[in-house]
Amino acid sequence: MNTVQVIAIEGLPLSKKGDNVGQLIVNAIKKQGIQLQERDIIVVTHVFVSKAEGNIINLDTVIPSKRALEIAMQTNKDPALVEVILQEAKEVVRVGPNSIITETKSGTISANSGVDRSNVLGERNVVPLPKDPNKSAQNIREEIKRLTGFSIAVIVSDTHGRPFRMGEINVAIGVAGIKPIRDRRGEKDLFGYTLRIKQTAIADELASAAELVMGQADEGIPAAIIRGYTVYQTVENASTTELSRPKEKDLFR
Repeated sequence: MNTVQVIAIEGLPLSKKGDNVGQLIVNAIKKQGIQLQERDIIVVTHVFVSKAEGNIINLDTVIPSKRALEIAMQTNKDPALVEVILQEAKEVVRVGPNSIITETKSGTISANSGVDRSNVLGERNVVPLPKDPNKSAQNIREEIKRLTGFSIAVIVSDTHGRPFRMGEINVAIGVAGIKPIRDRRGEKDLFGYTLRIKQTAIADELASAAELVMGQADEGIPAAIIRGYTVYQTVENASTTELSRPKEKDLFR
């Protein structure tokens, strides 16, 4: 039977600077009475990871630049928040009403450079994405393997909107131990036709599946285990960069 389970990791505390994310996850799994298994996939939110890495900014300490002030006027956003968004960005892709779409320094295209205000203590505190989400995922993976002996995959997730669809979904912004795209080109379909363009963004699909039990706002569940999806390719130098469409092939920029 082909069965995939998505298991919420309950009892995780609010993360704080200096926390060992891998250890927190392992401890919570044990308290929950769950046995981690080889090739499980851990999905964890970027906010949980960023706070543990000390990546929190108080907007009262930020001095907006001239450009930030101009964009703040266009978007009706806090100028200090706009300045943080610009500092996290490699390129501003689009500016619209209440919307700033950027490419972050780590290569992710998202609204507001992924800077988050939810699940953060302090009204003026915001949490940017981890500086290197793939490295963050790798650190968590290595720590979990050290503590348990199991080789698992890790996905750091974030919530993203989409150009032509309403509502947000979770996507992968960092991966470790899992190739984020399953390339099925060259395989045959049910009628014997050769697949020519089939490449599935499995890391994004897994991140979205995990969000169903992690939720948002008051649920307080920042991580989940995905079990049973074992067809993924294990790679030691995984990166979400291959999920980003090359700029020359991007029809929206």
